[in-house]
Formats: sequence, structure tokens, C-alpha cells
Amino acid sequence: MTNLSPNPNPTPTLSERLAVGAAIRAHDRFLLTTHEHPDGDALGSLLGMHLALVALGKDSVMYLPGSGPIAGEYQWMPLADVVRTPPADQAERVLFALDCAAESRIGDRSALEIATVVLNVDHHHDNTRFGTVNCVVDTACSTGEIVRDLLADLGVPLTPQLAEPLFVALCTDTGRFSYSNTSPRALRVAAELVEAGADVAAVFKRVYETVGFPKLKLLARVLDRAEQFESGEVVISWLVHTDWPDVGAGEGYSEGVIEHLRSVEGVRLAVLIREPPFREPVLRRVSLRAADLTIDVSAIARVFGGGGHPQAAGFSSEKTIDELRVEICQAYVGATSGAA
Repeated sequence: MTNLSPNPNPTPTLSERLAVGAAIRAHDRFLLTTHEHPDGDALGSLLGMHLALVALGKDSVMYLPGSGPIAGEYQWMPLADVVRTPPADQAERVLFALDCAAESRIGDRSALEIATVVLNVDHHHDNTRFGTVNCVVDTACSTGEIVRDLLADLGVPLTPQLAEPLFVALCTDTGRFSYSNTSPRALRVAAELVEAGADVAAVFKRVYETVGFPKLKLLARVLDRAEQFESGEVVISWLVHTDWPDVGAGEGYSEGVIEHLRSVEGVRLAVLIREPPFREPVLRRVSLRAADLTIDVSAIARVFGGGGHPQAAGFSSEKTIDELRVEICQAYVGATSGAA
């Protein structure tokens, strides 16, 4: 086992992080949750924090609302203890929200409404600070990086079981350490996690090189529908509600598909519009990715009531796919011309 060293470059939010640590020490029962349709950072942070709390002798429950399956590339992670309905004693537990930029991103708002103490740990720069205690470090490459610092503050030994989910958090939110948020510190933390036992080859194989056939068929539909706008600077594609049952895929299977659109030559903004399977009224989910560091896609998302990171953001809308294509292009022109 490796003991984590303190962060050698503490951020101005150090007092916030220490406040979270104090709250953890002061309470014994926790309900951990994250945003709907969780990605690698959300799940890695959730599992890592849960294991840390258990190591501290705390009563910790991981909660993901709804019945949708976890994305296929993360189903190998030891998440069997995750519950899909809130425990009967949820009102008596501290609600611990990880990687949630806003209240609206928590799938079950009732858990937030009845909690008397809410810990909000996140790295999105536009986090609404909805917690009783907030620790928002927008310079962190991932929420997993912040969790790593919390473990150091709390004196929790870094075991292989703890290191691996945190490594998943870091590598997925940095695009395999290729995005602009891959800071020197992110690489140092990743190295520390590998030294502690995270299996790099196994993680990359399971997350990036093991594709279920339904996901392959879903990707084919996205690529077939892809259209270029604004002289090729914007690529937009979409999935309709019948696509999921047609190919036998769950909603989680769309995770990472947008990166294929982002990689098109000349693209500055990639957009994927997704209709959920058989749900009325249809609330379409829109993912935005920047392929150009000069574009802040979170500003475009905020036009539609959403948010996220400068390079990756999203929002939900009841507008039709045709309406969204037009209005997203308008927002893109506004954002890149200085009008937004």
C-alpha cells in the first residue's frame, strides 16, 4: 500500500477541501451519488470515495437513480454494491454529490431536497455550488483528482482497489491524457496511481478496446447521419428513440461516440443529439465537444440552459432535432464571432 503525499501545489480551494474532510470526520453515514448517465470520472470518483469511506469505518451507500444500465465500458468495475433506489434511511445520511455541476444533473432531486448536509465535490468551472459544503476545483483534470487529494487529507492508504477507479476517472476525463486539461499534475497523480497498483493495460483494454456489438451498430448510425455545417467547422449527428431497441443498446452505449465526430478534419465543434428510448415527453440530450482550444463549448451550452467544461459540455431540450441543428449553428456563429 502507498500513502498519498499532500498536494505539493495547493489551490485556493484548499480550505474548501479541508471543510469536506472535516465533514467526513464529523459524520458516520453517507449516501454517495453522481450525475445521470455517469461517465468514467463520475463512476471512478464514486467508487473511489466509497472505498475510502469504508476504509475509514463509515457507513457508505452508492446510489444511482433509475434503471438504465451502466455504460458497457465500465461494467467491469466493482459496482455491484450500487443501489438504484434510495435507502429507507436516506434522510439521515449525508448526501455526497460527486462530479455534479448543478442540482439538475442529479437524477433524483428528492435526495437533495431532504438531505440536511450536502457535500458537493466537483471540477466543473460553472458548478452552481448547491452543497452545504462545496469543494469545486476547476483546475483539476477530473473529480477523481480531487478525491485523490481528499484521501491524502484523510490519511487513507492508497491500495490497488482504490487506485484503479481513480485512474479510470483521470484517463477518461483527459481523453487518455490527450485533452488540454492534461496538466503536469494530472500526469503526476496518474503515475502515483499506477505505482499504487492501477493496471494501465487492463483499464485501457476494458474501457477503449472492448466494444459491444450493439455499440458498434449505434456508432454506424451516428456516422451515417453526420452532417457538416458552417463550412465544415461544425459536425452534427443524432440518435432517435427507436435506434436503441433496433440495435439492442442501452443509453449508456453512446458514451464516447461523439469523439469520432470530433476527430473529423477541420471540425471545431462536434455535436451529438440523443433521444432517449421510448420516453415521453421527449427530452433530447445534446453533447458538445470542442476540437479547437479557442472555443468554449460551455458558453454555447449555457445558451440552452446547460453547462460543462470549455472543451466538453451539454444540455437537454424539448426542441426537435431540426430546430436544434439550426439553433446550435446560430449559437456557434455567435460564440465565435464575439456576439455571445
